[in-house]
Amino acid sequence: MTTSTGSDPGSTARPHGVGIVGLGVISGQYLTTFRGRDDVAVVAVADLDIARAETVARGIPGCRALSVPDLMSDPRVDTVLNLTIPAAHAEIALQSLAAGKNVYGEKPLAATLADARSVVDAVPAGAWLGGAPDTVLGTGIQTARAAVDAGLIGRPVAAIATWTSGGHESWHPHPDFYYREGGGPLLDMGPYYLTSLVQLLGPVVRVSGASSRSRDIRRIATGPRAGEEIPVEVDTHVTGTLVHAGGAISTVTFSFDGGETGAPPIEVHGEAGSLQAPDPNHFDGQVRMRRHGAQEWAEVPVGAGYVAAGRGVGLVDFVRPGGGRASGAMALHVLEIMSSLLEAAAERRWIELVTTVERPTPVPLTRFGALPR
Repeated sequence: MTTSTGSDPGSTARPHGVGIVGLGVISGQYLTTFRGRDDVAVVAVADLDIARAETVARGIPGCRALSVPDLMSDPRVDTVLNLTIPAAHAEIALQSLAAGKNVYGEKPLAATLADARSVVDAVPAGAWLGGAPDTVLGTGIQTARAAVDAGLIGRPVAAIATWTSGGHESWHPHPDFYYREGGGPLLDMGPYYLTSLVQLLGPVVRVSGASSRSRDIRRIATGPRAGEEIPVEVDTHVTGTLVHAGGAISTVTFSFDGGETGAPPIEVHGEAGSLQAPDPNHFDGQVRMRRHGAQEWAEVPVGAGYVAAGRGVGLVDFVRPGGGRASGAMALHVLEIMSSLLEAAAERRWIELVTTVERPTPVPLTRFGALPR
């Protein structure tokens, strides 16, 4: 595997070539992030809808619309960005790795833990595997982590993470995959929150939980299929208890059966105070802290993370010296947390985790749009 970018600001090496497989809704955010950069460049795109791929390629200088096999064999492609549906994540990742490419994928790493393990085991020497979410590399979660690491709330003892909605069929024109294996509120939104909790408190060693399903049919509300009913094959309300290696205990809730909530997305409680982290589905947001005895919450100044980051910053981080924070190892650990939580809910027991991961190095305060080549 050859590397196309170096750390020398004066290097004339070509940008790191990215080939995108899957041009659904989320792809637009990645394309916006990569547009105009000199360290990475989208050189090829592929999609089941050939016309869509051709349209996207026409809007990107030097980009070609290719079949998936041709994209994977293209020598200009250093990294395959896998934006397919969860059920196809493992298949595309394995094909890409077999072709000698790096892989960076949307979450989850694969639809099942067994598939994810097969992907991790298939990474050849000289290549790397990474995956979303990379929102945790933004100023929101990184500033929160810096505050925790600095001991501003004392030793962390507990955390609470909450995400609820009425379901994605209210806005997504094709929400089917959210209600199939690999979907559901936990596997869809859980990676943002659980990756943040690992960033803040370290890896998880055991979990327990409960889950339910409010109904077996959902009705699409928008788009060309509005009014169409789709089956629900996964639990749509999941709660869990996570025990971290350092002793802190997190309580989490993810639901497609709820409504709006006033609860902070993530709250960390320590021996000397509490901290509220912003929505980890975004890169920035206000961090607030209240030490014991204080009368009010105080804003924590932004002090760490990529400024003005967008989806794909985790891929760019891989090609920077000392990067690779949104790693396949992190994605695998978070997927095991989620898989074990569902298993624990079904079997009504605690489950010990097998995987672990080191917290990645913190992101210093860095303007993402000004990273040198």
